Amino acid sequence: MNNDYIAIACNTLEIEAKALMDAKKRLGGEITRAVEMILSCRGKLIITGVGKSGLIGAKIAATFASTGTPSFFLHPTEALHGDLGMIGAEDSVLAISYSGESPELNSILPHIKRFDIPLIGMTRNAESTLGRYSDEVININVAQEACPLDIAPTSSTTLTLAMGDALAVCLMKARNFQKEDFASFHPGGALGKRLFVKVSDLMRKTDLPIVDENTPLKEAILKLSEGRLGTVMLTDSQRRLSGLLSDGDIRRALMSESFSLDAPSSKYATKNPLIIDDPMMLASEALVLIESKKIQLLVVTDKDRRIQGALHLHTLVEAGIS
Repeated sequence: MNNDYIAIACNTLEIEAKALMDAKKRLGGEITRAVEMILSCRGKLIITGVGKSGLIGAKIAATFASTGTPSFFLHPTEALHGDLGMIGAEDSVLAISYSGESPELNSILPHIKRFDIPLIGMTRNAESTLGRYSDEVININVAQEACPLDIAPTSSTTLTLAMGDALAVCLMKARNFQKEDFASFHPGGALGKRLFVKVSDLMRKTDLPIVDENTPLKEAILKLSEGRLGTVMLTDSQRRLSGLLSDGDIRRALMSESFSLDAPSSKYATKNPLIIDDPMMLASEALVLIESKKIQLLVVTDKDRRIQGALHLHTLVEAGIS
């Protein structure tokens, strides 16, 4: 059998894309009303559904929860066996069933409505059991499943997921949800690290390799080796940073005819090195500064150039700052 898998894959994407565009054309006030219903809810948004709809519902709940709408997924069967108590009087429910006739889901609908809990239904049929119980219905009907048998949920689950995303984005806009808010829900992620980790959190503050600028080079080299930063910091008589002496500076000095291990360290150091005087600077901003200047070490000082700490490129990399 010579199947053209590229053509099959392209056809699948075309069918699912058409389902999304068809849904776009028929969107109306139900989206606005559903968003306002969720916004007015003082409790949580509970997502429920069975089978593939349940799997999609769990993902939608996770999206809501991470974008500012308190939400969790509740399986209808578990709800029937005690977990229905997880739905509070101030909550709202988003129930998903393509047919609108899932027995497990429909079994909990009377209990939800008995407590007058707002119910949004996602179904293809507003006249289905789910549709009739719902305060608002979002149409997820598709003309064709991408499955060649037109049976397996494919286009319909894609549309359901997209509708969930659409609701989540509407709510983000309504709440003016910013990237800082998103990061607060993802402190361990890359975005959280970029937005919350400060230079002060990562910079080395103790056992810093510091010598007086008049210290003989041979002693400065010893301090450099002990410091394990690849650089020794030089200070003037007022203990203010006056220069940096790196491995590279020493290698370049070796090429000089006047090289002497007894010469003052300042003779071979880099004068007026790049510094920052704000330890609350974001570590991600410090990384940009380090990379743009092609340096390895960023010295942190106070307003009078007195050394407070040092931040090495390797520390930023190891911390996952990007």
